[in-house]
Amino acid sequence: MHKLLTFRDEKLLRRALTHRSYVHENPGEGEHNERLEFLGDALLNFLSGEYLYRRHPEKGEDELTRRRSALVDEKQLAKFAEEVDLNFKMRLGKGAIQDGGYYNPNLLSSTFEAVLAAYYLDNNSDIEAVRAIIEPLFDSVPEQIVVSRSNVDSKNRFQEWVQRNVTQIPPKYFTVQTGGLSHAPEFIAKVLVDEKIYGEGKGRNKKDAEKAAAEDALAKLKKQGLL
Repeated sequence: MHKLLTFRDEKLLRRALTHRSYVHENPGEGEHNERLEFLGDALLNFLSGEYLYRRHPEKGEDELTRRRSALVDEKQLAKFAEEVDLNFKMRLGKGAIQDGGYYNPNLLSSTFEAVLAAYYLDNNSDIEAVRAIIEPLFDSVPEQIVVSRSNVDSKNRFQEWVQRNVTQIPPKYFTVQTGGLSHAPEFIAKVLVDEKIYGEGKGRNKKDAEKAAAEDALAKLKKQGLL
């Protein structure tokens, strides 16, 4: 798949491609793509989970969770975005473009999520239409890349430690935007287990902030001799 998807509702596609930095500079443009990004993230988590469940009947929950995180991480989604020619079609503000927005993995991955959600809605909420698009992309990712990435996922490593040593309830992440520019926001995340803060981290998006919080928690555990 090497071209942008065909949409019946061009306004829906335009919204999916519109970053908030563009709306900030063009107030009459309407809604940006963050709500669609939220839906696209949910679709990707489901479809990647189902894909791996069918593909690896011999793998357990922990391994499947790690592989799913690797298959839909920011770097991989950014590559998918480039494969379907989204990069230069993103509608970005001038500041975001000057900062290399067309090549920014965070913007690319977010836009990819938004476009998938828009395609889902454009096809009357038919998840089969999205599956037909995303599974060939999943198939294109070499197995060794998924395995190597899954072995270093900090959030999953921390969750495994928690469930082995503290509680079966997964860690909770609380993430808020703390500042930054409209095209380069900054987030801070805290990870809690049984209402106790185990780690804290910053990032350019929620996923990176949560990953940094998990890495901070793992570092503290190692320092305490618990890891």
